[in-house]
Amino acid sequence: MQFNYTARTQEGEIQEGTVEAVSREAAIDILQRHNLVILNIAAPAEIPFYVKPVKIFERVGQKETVIFSRALSALFEAKVPLVESLRTLHEQTANPALKDVIFAVAADVEGGTSLSKAMIKHPAVFSHLYVSMIKSGETSGKLEEVLSYLADHLEREYAISSRAKGAMMYPLFILGTFVIVGAAMFIWVIPQLENILRESGGQLPFITLLVLGISVFIRSWIWLILILLAVAGVLFWRWTATYEGRYRWDSIKIRVPVFGPLWQKIYLARFASNLSTLITGGLPITQALAVTAEVVGNELYKRIILEAQDAVKTGEMISTVLKRYGAIPPMVSQMVAVGEKTGKVDQVLKSVAAFYQRDVNTALETMVQLIEPILIVALGLMVGILVAAVLLPIYNIATSV
Repeated sequence: MQFNYTARTQEGEIQEGTVEAVSREAAIDILQRHNLVILNIAAPAEIPFYVKPVKIFERVGQKETVIFSRALSALFEAKVPLVESLRTLHEQTANPALKDVIFAVAADVEGGTSLSKAMIKHPAVFSHLYVSMIKSGETSGKLEEVLSYLADHLEREYAISSRAKGAMMYPLFILGTFVIVGAAMFIWVIPQLENILRESGGQLPFITLLVLGISVFIRSWIWLILILLAVAGVLFWRWTATYEGRYRWDSIKIRVPVFGPLWQKIYLARFASNLSTLITGGLPITQALAVTAEVVGNELYKRIILEAQDAVKTGEMISTVLKRYGAIPPMVSQMVAVGEKTGKVDQVLKSVAAFYQRDVNTALETMVQLIEPILIVALGLMVGILVAAVLLPIYNIATSV
């Protein structure tokens, strides 16, 4: 049974969270063993809705999960007992949301629950892959090794995702700034110049008429433009919320020029890395494929992996299924086939993951190098058009006088 509690630490900080115990007395005993001064404890139904903590903005980021995993792995390697390791991490964690999760996991483990069962209650922090790896380590008696594999894997995943996000931040910032400045120009600045340009008399250049026309259109129909954009966004979100929509969108993403190959490499690196980590961690191949399908992040690749899982159950090879799909490069299916023949699928997949991770890094660097000059040229052209639209009429007036 779970109990919500409010307690004070030895340092005087207020701690809120949940603890699982067979009774209220047992929950109090667990909290007191953590050196907490209990201010309030009750089952969820006993707590009025208006005093329940609001945690809408509290979240645990990928980086914090990586740090937690590496620290837990290091403590295990140092032969520190599990409960004591969790207590140590609870004390040194700054994020309130993660702090509560670690405390709840520590309380469950101290109460006799296995680590995997304690973690599965917090899917927002510990993914399906994470819990499956921990469960495999508990079953095989190799939890220390599994934690090390898991920490390495999460660090590689975080390195790829953070690099991809970082590479796109600058272009998106420049593009966003340009859109905002451009909108401000057409809505507020150009209208101020319009009267001056028209009062000057004479025929206005085509480029000036074009800019003025765009300005009038935006000012007249800005409400309709915003409504259409909002409706399109909602419809797209509703479409991608369906299975068929997600599948079609994920299929389109890997075929888009320039960005498609990059997405494909990211998904292939994730597929190979996750499956290699799970097999190395001791999971049966069918279970490893099922978990990989859930965490690959693309419905097309998920369908392929699940088909491979069904094929393995009937005695087929994974590589046989991979060869049927154009979304899987021949190199990947051939290397998996070699791994299946030699009994070293995990090692082969690790090599595939390393290859695509390097390829992703190279592709990101190349893309950033290409996007920057393209954006500079595009911005220069747009600024040049605006300047020409304003200066040409003034130049015509000056030359006609």
